[in-house]
Amino acid sequence: MPKMKTNSAAKKRFKLTGTGKIKRKHAFHSHILTKKTTKQKRNLTHATLVFKGDEARIKMLLAI
Repeated sequence: MPKMKTNSAAKKRFKLTGTGKIKRKHAFHSHILTKKTTKQKRNLTHATLVFKGDEARIKMLLAI
């Protein structure tokens, strides 16, 4: 049986933490930033964890 390939899009978007959780960046921070408030933009800079219900699907894409 061949090796399972890692999904290229997923490996660019997600990182694994030391405890095995999956880290992601916030959306809506790439363009059209003039209409967004400074507070909104600042809060989008911080990384966050993936929702527990989506973790299994992302781990499959990352071939973990």
